[in-house]
Amino acid sequence: MASFDHEQLVAVIPDAVIVSGPDGRITFWNAAAERIFGFSAEEAIGQSLDLIIPERQRPAHWNGYEKTMQTGVTRYGTSLLKVPALHKDGSSLSIAFTVALMHDADGTISGIVAVVRDETERWQQDRELRRKLKELQAKVAE
Repeated sequence: MASFDHEQLVAVIPDAVIVSGPDGRITFWNAAAERIFGFSAEEAIGQSLDLIIPERQRPAHWNGYEKTMQTGVTRYGTSLLKVPALHKDGSSLSIAFTVALMHDADGTISGIVAVVRDETERWQQDRELRRKLKELQAKVAE
């Protein structure tokens, strides 16, 4: 049986893998995260997650993040969370992600890993379809 290279897997998957510590600072940023968000690993590692969180979403994000760090419980381990995000160029993204808690040897939460997919194109297509449907419904109602 061939050996399995976990580092290669994380490097080549099309979804972003982002790890942040208890303080919300980025500790890992794969190539897909670079592609999706526009920041190189060198630019992202060590920065706060605010790097990719729109300002209006930050209070809710940090409230949830701190609660997860305190309780060790997250509902987004199995449920997909869909939220807006920021690209390096300032444009808006629509992302979907799940998270998992990481623990050190004594069981203390050492960080959170998020697996993130860019849903921007699909979100824009859905929005356009809803707009067209609304137009058609208005014409039918006339």
